[in-house]
Amino acid sequence: MQRALIRLFRILPLGLLYAVMALVIPFYMLFGKGFGASFAFYRKRLGYAPLKSFAHVYLNEFAFGQVVLDRFAAYAGKRFRMDVPRMDLFDGLCAGKEGFVQLSSHVGNYEMVGYTLKSPKRLNALVFGGETATVMENRARLFGLTNVRMVPVTEDLSHIFTLNNALADGEIASLPGDRVFGSQKTVECLFFGEKATFPAGPFVLAVQRQVPVLTVFAMKEKRREYKVMLEVEPVPVQGTKQERIQALADAYARRLEEVVRLYPDQWYNFYDFWK
Repeated sequence: MQRALIRLFRILPLGLLYAVMALVIPFYMLFGKGFGASFAFYRKRLGYAPLKSFAHVYLNEFAFGQVVLDRFAAYAGKRFRMDVPRMDLFDGLCAGKEGFVQLSSHVGNYEMVGYTLKSPKRLNALVFGGETATVMENRARLFGLTNVRMVPVTEDLSHIFTLNNALADGEIASLPGDRVFGSQKTVECLFFGEKATFPAGPFVLAVQRQVPVLTVFAMKEKRREYKVMLEVEPVPVQGTKQERIQALADAYARRLEEVVRLYPDQWYNFYDFWK
């Protein structure tokens, strides 16, 4: 099925496949598991009226479908433009000898950055299991062109050692900062006015290695164009280790909230984040 989809992208325009997808989204809204959590986000966190919240659940599902289709379009060879207004931040970090942590989230289409922009330093990207062989093969092919190495999440947490060693070698460790995975160590941060749980791992890694943190959000602006938003979060040097971890996590949560408020339909969170 996925190989057939890739072949379709080679002959059909992207807009046509978007249109077909738009017709089936109501079924996902009715029978999918994430409707309640998405509706509650727009209603409770953003304060939208019920009808407006319902409309934004649709727009959120549509945006998520575009992300998925864009990835397959990239596999088929279609090109996407990446507008990076602050590319100097990334270039500056890459010019130094030390490594750095690159934090993503389930916002926009972060994976597309790895398919499009080549890194001068090797970028070690944490990836989760469960993807099909077709997806993994195409990921590996495109990442191979942009100096990205995939680091699968492992039950024994050896992926943490791999990322730590990458930082020690002056490379980039890329991982999401908004999902708890593998290790259950967490940190609570204020997010949209209430406490929410974030994974401690990315922030512990940056504090232990005393390396900079770069947040990266690739937001869809047009059919084949993304805006890549970069920001450097300096690692705190004062306070206890736990206080520095908390301060860094709080800075990330504030940055994530800023981006989600700008692009409320491009945060792909389909469960109750505040439980």
